Amino acid sequence: MSLQRAYAYRWAVFVVLSVAYFFVFFHRLSMSVVAVDVDRDFETTGQALGILVSIYFYCYAVMQFPAGLLSDSLGPRKTVAIFLPLSAVGSLLFGLSPSLEWAMVARFCIGLGVSTVFISTMKVLSQWYRHNEFAMMAGAFNAVGGMGVLAGTGLLGWLSSQFGWRISFEIIGGVTVGVCILAWIVVRDNPQSRGWPSIISQDHDDTPGRAETIPLGTAVRTVLRCRHFWPVGLWFFCTCGIFYAFGGLWGGPYLRHTYGMTQTQAGGILSSFAWGMIIASPLLGWVSESVLHSRKKTLMLSSAALLGLFVFLNLHVADLSRAWLLAWFFAFGVFGTAIMAVGFTTVKELFDVRMAGTAVGMLNLFPFLGGAVLMPLLGRVLDAFGKSEAGAYPVAGYQRVLWILMAAAATALGCTLLMKETYQPKNPRA
Repeated sequence: MSLQRAYAYRWAVFVVLSVAYFFVFFHRLSMSVVAVDVDRDFETTGQALGILVSIYFYCYAVMQFPAGLLSDSLGPRKTVAIFLPLSAVGSLLFGLSPSLEWAMVARFCIGLGVSTVFISTMKVLSQWYRHNEFAMMAGAFNAVGGMGVLAGTGLLGWLSSQFGWRISFEIIGGVTVGVCILAWIVVRDNPQSRGWPSIISQDHDDTPGRAETIPLGTAVRTVLRCRHFWPVGLWFFCTCGIFYAFGGLWGGPYLRHTYGMTQTQAGGILSSFAWGMIIASPLLGWVSESVLHSRKKTLMLSSAALLGLFVFLNLHVADLSRAWLLAWFFAFGVFGTAIMAVGFTTVKELFDVRMAGTAVGMLNLFPFLGGAVLMPLLGRVLDAFGKSEAGAYPVAGYQRVLWILMAAAATALGCTLLMKETYQPKNPRA
């Protein structure tokens, strides 16, 4: 009976943490929609705008290693409770920012506040869901992030057109306060904290000593010395760097400057990659688990598709119809971010479950460093081409940006060839 209660309650834990993750992705991708308006209000350059947005990613990246350590030592519930309220403060401050400098402080607070949600949730999932359930749950969790992208593109585009970008962020800050309270009330680190038996102990490969904690220093050294860890890390750097730089910032200006779209129209196009993420995140986990029976093959095929998307866009920089743009960004959501759940599953399966927080935390440095590097770099490239009198960058500038993104996609594909296959068949008795 106690085990049945644990199986039921874990869905409440999953839902609350998913709502928190919704806002993680909202903030991560929201600037793509309001970038032109923020640029106009603060009278900044493309490089400075890239730095403003990338502050979130630098902060997020730096916090991933500490977040993993905190998740394994302090516990995921307390870790989220300490940091998540900062994102509410940052969102409110961003809406009230009188200058670019204050906006940077606000983005720092947002990045710091949401930086522990993903790592903590991966740790929680590793305790509330069994080994052969993890890939599917990680995919479902990533799909909720896609809903955050949907809100950060389509919904924010509409809100900003109605109330302005400042009030929109103040509303989000207020809602986040409620999420913080709910997370503290509902979330628990594992079933044992509520007096229920362990769920993961039901796996038949557990051994009596498996519940013992691995020292943090030992866990860190194990991850750093694993040669199979590094190709996955570089793959995340390139793939996430592409997605965050283009989907999270420059995709919106690209549509507005190259195709002359309004804010609402650009948000509508960008929201299609959110749908790709929502639909494909659990699907790709299932494909790797039940169809291809391979994490590596799934990652290779996805990376090849991502490279193909940028080859195609380089050939059609400014002559695609609305239908083609919707299809392209939908596919971009599938192969540029939905695939991340399989990547994180790969790293989890490389190491002992007791090191889940540390391993995923160290890996999570790479995707956000990728975004932090590429965002201002692409802004600097665009600045080199100059703006028109209307404040728009030329098509030639975006062509150069797309070449850089295509090169990054080719590098990501090369990384998949060096990865280790981590998929293991399900225990037939499980």
